[in-house]
Amino acid sequence: MKDDHIALLRALHDGHAAALWRYALRLTGDQQLAEDIVQEALLRAWRHPEVLEQGSSASKAWLYAVARNYAIDERRSARARWEVDSESLPERSRADHTDSTLDAWLVADALSTLKPEHRLVIVRAYYRGESIAELADALEVPQGTVKSRLHYGLRALRLALQENGVTGRS
Repeated sequence: MKDDHIALLRALHDGHAAALWRYALRLTGDQQLAEDIVQEALLRAWRHPEVLEQGSSASKAWLYAVARNYAIDERRSARARWEVDSESLPERSRADHTDSTLDAWLVADALSTLKPEHRLVIVRAYYRGESIAELADALEVPQGTVKSRLHYGLRALRLALQENGVTGRS
């Protein structure tokens, strides 16, 4: 039964979609809206299988009525009343880097309060992207020591940020 339904809808689309699009285009003057109207009319036909079984001419009349009503509804919608067409795109806003600059200052201030060995591993791991193994080789310490310094350094950094009034973000 579902395969019959799909076959009837496909036949309805193949037989009427192009003409229905031209009709919708004449109603609206907007190619994209005309495509939306055709899609909506066919979707409604899919939801009402009794329309598909009425025969080609009855289905065609039903599709055109749906298209007309949908076009009228779109014209009456608040979106149509308040939407403004423009030939050019609005000017792009420039990014405001104030927040990121302030965050960088807060983090730099908090980093300056850390022990040098903690600050060094945090900066090299998080800002330079060095791995634990790379840090261990460069600093000539075991990897466990690097991990420990990162752990305690991040803990101290979090406390320093909290003392400066910075709270955790979700």
